[in-house]
Amino acid sequence: MKYKDLIEKMTLEEKASFMSGKDFWQTQDMERLGINSMFLADGPHGIRKQAEAADHLGLNESIPATCFPTASTVANSWDVELGEKVGRYLGEEAVAQKVNVLLGPGINMKRNPLCGRNFEYFSEDPYHAGKLAAGYIRGIQSRGISACVKHFAVNNQEERRMSIDTIVDERTLREIYLTGFEIAVKEGKTKTVMSSYNKLDGVYTNENQHLLREILRDEWGYNGVVVTDWGGNNDRVAALLAGNELEMPTTAGETNQDIIKAIKDGKVKEEVLDENLDRLLDLIFTTEEVFQGSYKKEFDIKAHHQFAQQVAEESIVLLKNEDNILPLKKDAKIATIGDFAKDPRYQGAGSSIVNPTELDNTLELLKASGIHHIGYEQGFERYGKKSQTKIDSACALAKEADVVLLYMGLDEVTEAEGLDRSNMKVPENQVELLDALHKVNPNIIVVLSCGSAVKMPWIDKVKGLVHGYLSGQAGAKAVLRVLTGEVNPSGKLAETYPLHYKDTPSYRYFPGKEVSVEYRESMFIGYRYYDTAKVDVLYPFGYGLSYTTFDYSDIQVNKDGVTFNITNTGDVSGMEIAQLYVGSQSEQIFRPAKELKGFAKISLNPGETKSVTIAFDDKTFRYFNVKTNQWEVEEADYQIFIGASSADIRLTDTVSIEGTNAPIPYSKEQLPSYYSGKIKNVGKQEFEALLGREVPVATWDHSKPLGYNDTIAQCQYAKGLFARFAFQAIKFSHWFLKKIGKRDTANLIMMSVYHMPFRGMARMTGGIMNMPMLDGVLMIVNGHFLKGLKHVVKERNKMLKSRKAIN
Repeated sequence: MKYKDLIEKMTLEEKASFMSGKDFWQTQDMERLGINSMFLADGPHGIRKQAEAADHLGLNESIPATCFPTASTVANSWDVELGEKVGRYLGEEAVAQKVNVLLGPGINMKRNPLCGRNFEYFSEDPYHAGKLAAGYIRGIQSRGISACVKHFAVNNQEERRMSIDTIVDERTLREIYLTGFEIAVKEGKTKTVMSSYNKLDGVYTNENQHLLREILRDEWGYNGVVVTDWGGNNDRVAALLAGNELEMPTTAGETNQDIIKAIKDGKVKEEVLDENLDRLLDLIFTTEEVFQGSYKKEFDIKAHHQFAQQVAEESIVLLKNEDNILPLKKDAKIATIGDFAKDPRYQGAGSSIVNPTELDNTLELLKASGIHHIGYEQGFERYGKKSQTKIDSACALAKEADVVLLYMGLDEVTEAEGLDRSNMKVPENQVELLDALHKVNPNIIVVLSCGSAVKMPWIDKVKGLVHGYLSGQAGAKAVLRVLTGEVNPSGKLAETYPLHYKDTPSYRYFPGKEVSVEYRESMFIGYRYYDTAKVDVLYPFGYGLSYTTFDYSDIQVNKDGVTFNITNTGDVSGMEIAQLYVGSQSEQIFRPAKELKGFAKISLNPGETKSVTIAFDDKTFRYFNVKTNQWEVEEADYQIFIGASSADIRLTDTVSIEGTNAPIPYSKEQLPSYYSGKIKNVGKQEFEALLGREVPVATWDHSKPLGYNDTIAQCQYAKGLFARFAFQAIKFSHWFLKKIGKRDTANLIMMSVYHMPFRGMARMTGGIMNMPMLDGVLMIVNGHFLKGLKHVVKERNKMLKSRKAIN
């Protein structure tokens, strides 16, 4: 151990005190031994350090910081070096605000387009997400602090996220849901990992020995710190044994006492606590070094804003350009319509919300752009309320224009942490506006703002579609520069846009509503499914247009990688993202038709040709064998695809690869859906054959009394009359708030009350309520009102008396 001498100077109680926070954002300190507090702050795309009242929901304003484009946006750049630069800028601002650990990036897979937090995640592909995340981490940690990759692992829905049990087969777990984390750990060398809220196969992730010990530490060699998501601890002793060093936020010492008791009772060796503490101290001391001398307490706000604009420019995706309506012609009369033009939608909602240092506005920028701008109309109400008056005014303006710029998208309360989207639609009032505009002016360019995939049944009514995603505080200017041709768009989608939600592979399996969520689609998520099952999509993974054209030629493949040429065959300079996909020609082991195994972003002048090499690596041909319980390579011929997208393959070749002679792990007869890739209707028996075990019961047992990990939502079945009344009151409040337009408050009720496990009352309140008091609450819930109320009062008095004695 690195800090053995220091740890030996501590009492058992002092050691245990470090295992949970001092308050909402800081770790414990110890002046006697020269150990400072460490500050952790949200910040996957900008620092959210709160100067006043602390919360984890994004409610209270934070210190101003640069709001960079979100991860779902930067993912479209496919530029690892750009991601590393973003990390360096984030790290610089974190140091200026004296933050030791920046809680990001988030790299969970986009298993389903309705996951409410998709805007914070990179991709539907683990290789792509892992490479971008590793870049972010290297950049952040180059400033002397720590990144914190999250949420580990298989956290792919927001509804019931604190109690849902994820049921997934081991091979899919390794290949799809852990590979991005593996790259982040091995290549990014992240110093901190955040465990997710959910269970994995019946065990909470921060207690999961298989996940945290066997895979993270033993296989990947990780020796950093694991921190819980805020309020994400269930059994503190089980978590300690799994190697979860830090619980956040504070529980006012309650869970520290659990550790002390377990050690005194002989259930846990003190050496286990010492090992956890040693790793935590290493994180504290190594991230404190930057603050020991003089350090920059300010950053160049203008330079950071300018860089945020550059990031947005490289990440914007041009999805449609009929009749070359873009770039805009200099003499064209332009009408701007849409609420997002006046009040930009530039980031998500929840714990990642950033208070920007400045914020570009499209209408202000148009004045200085040189565009012949003839006026603006709001066109629609932001949160869905219909207004024929606004539509009529917008149409009157559109009649006078040569081209209409229509700013559409999803609002802030549709995409939010803690809630999943109810559908893939753009709000109906916006589509009605588009329909009306199309009747008076067919030359419409939509500028789309949202953090995840949406349906576009209206796509034939627009000639141009520029997708800015959530492009940060400088996104408005970045979009205008693309529209005018000052910037040639080079972004490509990091997720598939299906034609219909029912086309998505997890359509029947998302979300888990009660006890568990079953990943019956296995590894067939995103393009892996659409390509294999031959399902038509609106826009494929890796798709994006340019104002120039590129030609691919001269493919050469050897055992080390693939080399080919790209030529800019158009009239303007541009950047092209070339993608390497690999597909096994063997039918012995089921696999997707092809999988992304590398990519490169190349800048080319008109007429210029460059040679591109994409190397093979340890992940190019591997698969996880559930019989040998390790990574293997199947001996087979592999097709090598070089594409401009997953559906636009320009070059192909074949290479023969020697295998590791592992036994075939599956029986084709037992897994017909998986061998065909048509996984929309996988039965229980077939899924169990894949899992190698029985599928647990997915529904609540209404006959059992409610416990710590049951949710407020389950009070509808509670024995206690008071609990059922409280449930109905909460349900009514949610309905009423939505009815009067207070959707953000309604969402907050669903996230922080309705789906909250009872233990969250103790874990998320910073010690206001403890577990003995919660026992009384559960007595009330389960039908023992007076007994429970007396217990709550008694335990609260006991807690207050104990704290008074300590102080």
